[in-house]
Amino acid sequence: MGVAKAWRFSGVLVWANSNLALVHLHKQHFCWRSPSSQRRPISWSFVCGLMLFALGLISLFTGHVASDLEWYSQRLVKRSLYYKLDGASRASIDIWKSKFSKFYYRCSERGPRFAPAVRERFSNGYLLIATSGGLNQQRTGITDAVVVARILNATLVLPELDHHSFWKDDSDFLNIFDVDWFIASLAKDVTIVKRVPDKVMRSMEKPPYTMRVPRKSEPEYYLDQVLPILLRRRVVQLTKFDYRLASNLDEELQKLRCRVNYHALRFTKPIRHLGQKLVMRMQKMAKRFIAVHLRFEPDMLAFSGCYYGGGEKERYELGEIRKRWATLPDLSPGEERKRGKCPLTPHEVGLMLRALGFKNDTYIYVASGEIYGGEETLQPLRELFPNFYTKEMLASEELRPFLSFSSRLAAIDYIVCDESDVFVTNNNGNMAKILAGRRRYMGHKRTIRPNAKKLSALLMARDKMDWDTFARKVKSCQRGFMGEPEEMRSGRGEFNEYPSSCICQKPFKYSDVENDSNEDQISEKRPIISKPDSAHGYNGDDNGVQSLQRLNKVSAEGGPVSLGDTNNDDFLAD
Repeated sequence: MGVAKAWRFSGVLVWANSNLALVHLHKQHFCWRSPSSQRRPISWSFVCGLMLFALGLISLFTGHVASDLEWYSQRLVKRSLYYKLDGASRASIDIWKSKFSKFYYRCSERGPRFAPAVRERFSNGYLLIATSGGLNQQRTGITDAVVVARILNATLVLPELDHHSFWKDDSDFLNIFDVDWFIASLAKDVTIVKRVPDKVMRSMEKPPYTMRVPRKSEPEYYLDQVLPILLRRRVVQLTKFDYRLASNLDEELQKLRCRVNYHALRFTKPIRHLGQKLVMRMQKMAKRFIAVHLRFEPDMLAFSGCYYGGGEKERYELGEIRKRWATLPDLSPGEERKRGKCPLTPHEVGLMLRALGFKNDTYIYVASGEIYGGEETLQPLRELFPNFYTKEMLASEELRPFLSFSSRLAAIDYIVCDESDVFVTNNNGNMAKILAGRRRYMGHKRTIRPNAKKLSALLMARDKMDWDTFARKVKSCQRGFMGEPEEMRSGRGEFNEYPSSCICQKPFKYSDVENDSNEDQISEKRPIISKPDSAHGYNGDDNGVQSLQRLNKVSAEGGPVSLGDTNNDDFLAD
C-alpha cells in the first residue's frame, strides 16, 4: 500500500512540476513576442489555484488507491471466511442437522412503510380466485392470490379449490384450512371475505368477468390488464390460478408471501391433531426420524417418459397411461435420465441415504400415494431401513374419515414431513419445493434433495466401483443439496423453494462454529459403516456389493434406473 501511494504521489508531483515549467516557458515565450511589454511576476491567485488543483488530483488518486485496497481487503476477508467455513463443512458434515442453522432467523414482519389493508368498502373491487392442481399447487395459488389482491387494492374472496383435477377431491377451502385464522392473520395486509356480498351481486348488470392471466406475470401486468376491468366490473374471477405471479417481487411483497404460506395457511383442527399424533408416535419410537416423500405413482411415471427397469411390462403399461395426454412429446428415456428429469426409485432413495451415512436402524416415515409395483417396489427400501412406517401403519382407524379425500391425506403427510428431523424427496414437485422452503424458513432443518444429473451419471457407472467408492461419490454429489444455509441465494430457483427475502443472518464468528462442532463430536459419533443387514442394503462385510449387483441386473434388462427432478409445473402437480 505504501509503495502504491508513493508511486502515485511522485507521479502527480512530477506532472505538477512539469506543468509549472511549461506555464513558465509559455510566459517567457509570450513576453519574448511582446518586447514592448515588461516581464511581470506570476500572480499569487494563479499559484494558489494551481496548487489547489494539484492537491485535488493527489487526493483523487490516493483516494482511489485507498478505496481499491479497502475493497480488495474486504473481499479477501470474506473469501477467507467463506473458505474456512467451506473447508470445515468438507471436513465433516452432520447428516442430521446443519451446524450453521442457528446463525439464521426468519424475518417476514411487515415493514413500517407497508400500508395497512384497504377496507372492503374502499377497495377497488372483489377478486375471485379458482385454484388448480393438487393440495400443494393450490397452496401456491392461494399465496399468490393474497399478494395479487394487495397489488390491486382489492378485497379477496376466499379462494375456490379445484374439484376437477387428476386428484378428484371435493374438499373446499374450509375442509382443509382454518378459515377464521386465515382471515384474521392477514387482516393488516389484505381484506378477505368469505363471499361477495349479496348487495353487490344484485347490483351487477353482468356476471363476474372471468379471465386467465399468463403464467408468472409481473405486477405491472395486473395493474395494466386486470385493474381496469376490476374497476369497471367490480368483480373479477381469475381461473386456473397456479404460478400466475412472477417469482421475483418487491421485498415487502415477498415477505407477504411468507406470512401467507408459513403462518396464515393453517390446516383445520382435525387434520392438525391427527398429523401431530403421527409425529408423536414416530418420536416415541425414535429420538429422531427421516420423512421420505416418494412420488412414484403410475401416472407420474408415465408422464415423466422415463424407464425404471421393469422390462416390456413396464413399457407397455406406462405407455398406455401416457396416451391420456395427447400433447405430450415423444421422449427418449436415456436423454431424460441424462438431463436429470427422472425421479429416484425407492431403492435408489435408500441407497443414497445409506451412502450418506444413515444406519439401517434409522426410523423412516414414507409419505406417498399409490406406488407403481406396490410392495415389490418398496421391498428394497424396507430391507435397507426395516423401521419403515406410513400413515396407514400408524393410524389405520383414525385415518378412515380422510380416506376419500386425497388433499386431506396429503395435508397429514405434509405435517409429518415438516416435523421430521430430516426430510428427503425423490422428486422436484410442488410438495418437495414448498416443504424445502418452509424448512429453511423454520430454521434450516435438514432437507435432502437429490442432485439428479450427477447422481444419474454415478448410477450409470455403478458397476465399475465398490461400495466405499460409491458412498464417497454420493457424498460428493450431494454437497449443495443437503439444505445448508449457504445454498440459499437471492434469485435462485422459485421463491417457494428459496424464500431468501424472509431469512436473515445473525453476525457470527468462525470460532463459534468450531466450538459447536467440537462439542458435537465429543457428545456423539456416528459411524458411516453399519452392521451387516440385508441383501438389498450395504453392510460392513460386503460394502454394498449386493445392492449394486441388484441395480446392475436392472441395467442389463434395459438401462440403468434413473433419478432426477421434474421441473415441469404441470407435472401431475401435488
